[in-house]
Amino acid sequence: MGIFNLFGKRAKEQPPQEKERAEDTEELDIYSGMRVEVTTQEGRLLFVAKLLGLHADKAELHQYSETEIPTSEEPIPVKIRGYSDYERKAVYLEGVITPEPDLKWKVEELKVCKVGNDRAFFRLSTSLDATATMFSGLEIGEKPCTLLNISIGGASISTTSRYHMGDKFLLKVRLLEDRPVSAMFSQVVRVTEKEDGPNEYGCQFLELTEDDQEQITQNIFAAQRQKRGRS
Repeated sequence: MGIFNLFGKRAKEQPPQEKERAEDTEELDIYSGMRVEVTTQEGRLLFVAKLLGLHADKAELHQYSETEIPTSEEPIPVKIRGYSDYERKAVYLEGVITPEPDLKWKVEELKVCKVGNDRAFFRLSTSLDATATMFSGLEIGEKPCTLLNISIGGASISTTSRYHMGDKFLLKVRLLEDRPVSAMFSQVVRVTEKEDGPNEYGCQFLELTEDDQEQITQNIFAAQRQKRGRS
């Protein structure tokens, strides 16, 4: 599916074959530098990477997270999901990948399949003790909460404390017993009031550096593997 079709953009008049090739290149170039998740065709999460070096239907994936993919020279069909700051939307692509040195993957036959408003990143469901610390307002100080799920860009918590849209706090949680506590400056972007229990709050992480994002990614993947090992 073409981005030009979705958003009504028009390319310069060209002969049919050249026009199609130019559109493909320009459409994909919008997404260079995106942090993406790479999954199998069945939807199993493989790794998180940055999409770079886009040229026509080819690109590179620079891997952030660990992976359990066995080494193979055969191309692997994958789905690639990320968030475009340019379009402010989740972007879905498909292609085939082959491994290269230094945690890089060559991508070929890359195409845009869908652009939507849904969540861009994989969420790990949890039920972990956490704390939320506000530095002003009625709920000032450190308050207990439960981490319901977490992704690279945000989390959901439940708590008896009362928060409002736009409230900001420091969320602290230990995703794994043998790893340090993760601390993320967060802002409430969704409030779900519950009659029979604590309210739930969807939070977006703010001011994360590349190192912060990579550390969260590593912890999420490690927790996912540990969870999968118990099931």
